[in-house]
Amino acid sequence: MLRDLYHWVLSWAESPHAIWALGAMSFAESSFFPIPPDVLLMALTLAQPSQGLWFAAVTTAASVLGGLFGYLIGLFGGRPLLRRWIGESRMQQIHDTFQRYEAWAILIAGFTPIPYKVFTIAAGVFYVNPRVFVVASLISRGARFFLVAGTIQLFGPWMKAFIERYFDVLSVAFFVLLVGGFLMIRRRRHAG
Repeated sequence: MLRDLYHWVLSWAESPHAIWALGAMSFAESSFFPIPPDVLLMALTLAQPSQGLWFAAVTTAASVLGGLFGYLIGLFGGRPLLRRWIGESRMQQIHDTFQRYEAWAILIAGFTPIPYKVFTIAAGVFYVNPRVFVVASLISRGARFFLVAGTIQLFGPWMKAFIERYFDVLSVAFFVLLVGGFLMIRRRRHAG
């Protein structure tokens, strides 16, 4: 089943609508959609390595626009949504983080696997300077997506062969990490 999903994602690279799907996924992930665009960016770059930097640029631009949409959600009524997602105590932590490290908070959330959408909405809720938000988002999202595309351009054929050869082992390892991470987060929530 996972192998079919892997091949389905790779097949998107052959679609004439692939760039639009990448842009839409990138936009949505920054404000409300749970799946990051990295997988589709990797698939497209694997299929068309010479276009990797273009794909990274589209992903970055759409992600920042989606982040602005998340910012607007936060600005115009996102407080209850944010409270429901992360709770009052975490909301206060994010507020304090924005107060102390405004740009750094966006830079870190935009580059790492931390759910960026939480920070885009929170940035609107807590009235982060929009210019700071856009510049930090462009830098962090751009760095992330250009790093992904560049890595795939350099090592893509080797990585694709490695994934194809060890797909089952990698799938099990990913599943174990996913479940382990979920259990760890759950334990922390119940402990704190």
